[in-house]
Amino acid sequence: MAEPTNTPYPPSTPVPASTPRSSSPAPPVPSLTPSATTTTIPLRTCATIAPPVVLHIGDPIKYNPSTYAEFSSAFEVIRPSAVERERGAFIQALKDRKWGDFSAIFRPFWGTGGEMGRWDAELIDLLPDSVRVFASAGAGFDWADTKLLGEKGIIYCNSGLAAAEAVADFAVAMIISTFRHLPWCMGAATFPYLSSSSSVDAYKIFQTCHAQATAASHNPRGHVLGLIGFGNIGQQIAAKLGHSAFGMKIAYFDVIRKPPAVEAELKATFHETLDSLMVTSDCVVLCTPASTDGKPLITAETLSALRPGTRFVNIARGSLVDEEALADAVESGLVGAAALDVHAEEPRVNARLVRLAGLEGDKPGRVMLTCHNAGGTVETHIGFEELSMRNILAVLKGGNAITPVNLHYLKK
Repeated sequence: MAEPTNTPYPPSTPVPASTPRSSSPAPPVPSLTPSATTTTIPLRTCATIAPPVVLHIGDPIKYNPSTYAEFSSAFEVIRPSAVERERGAFIQALKDRKWGDFSAIFRPFWGTGGEMGRWDAELIDLLPDSVRVFASAGAGFDWADTKLLGEKGIIYCNSGLAAAEAVADFAVAMIISTFRHLPWCMGAATFPYLSSSSSVDAYKIFQTCHAQATAASHNPRGHVLGLIGFGNIGQQIAAKLGHSAFGMKIAYFDVIRKPPAVEAELKATFHETLDSLMVTSDCVVLCTPASTDGKPLITAETLSALRPGTRFVNIARGSLVDEEALADAVESGLVGAAALDVHAEEPRVNARLVRLAGLEGDKPGRVMLTCHNAGGTVETHIGFEELSMRNILAVLKGGNAITPVNLHYLKK
């Protein structure tokens, strides 16, 4: 089985951590493994009625052949080439009705299928009225106007559920990093040997970190973990770090408070305002969908509510953070350590944060930076494929979508 390739993705690429609001406890994550007892949906018996057409944008499926056999037997699947998916060609094909009255759009990978760019009014207005569902890989959906899709009668389904486990695991590593200053500890053991430093300098850097990191490091146990967003991913993080193995105290802020049963299961305390959560937390984790207006949620003003030395982690959207304000907060000590998997101008990384991740200065390695890797596992890709197909099968069979995010926009 081939490993997935996380190719450089276009601005339209979905990202982890922007999950739909969930009111059900996250653990355990439902299995997305295809069942051996799955019943194939029979083709229509009337020879004059063609099966529904599904427009498959992106690479061929790789991991779920049995589900795809069911999928392709129930529907006529059309997969445009990469050239046909470029925005100009794609728009012209829609105008020409090249693919006819298709009923669904299927995007099983986040690395391909976004060649046409943002799904805005220019694209959506050209879709035939026959389209009923758009199911895509990835958790984020700010690359598609889900409101406009809903108003056109199209259910948009993301795959955040499939990515929740991987993103939550990655978040745990980043949270630990902010408590133990892993960029400093790892960098001091490696960077000097990869640069022009002499052996004597390398030994000194190693010994300095060994001697001084202890005074800046803490165990996560007993500290308050503040989660901004309490959907599938936020609940997974809470389940992992609120467990007795780590023993952190869980607090959260969300626009929708979760049911008492969810809070009790995860021992989570709800905060009615963001400021209340910020001032209470020892480590703040951003795991909420991107702002609909594109404006950052974490600014100099919101950061000012933190207690000095509070830690900060972003596994949501780069656009949610004013990175210059965050760099100011790290330099001043208001933020004691930070970890970011997503960045405002990917693939570009903020130069000041890069410097703060290095070994220079009196507070080396205060920032961990990664390359939008949180959701990137084989298991996530398997789930993206499976869940996207299951959503389309459900809707076109006349049932309910599994992971819809825009039902509130559909016309009644």
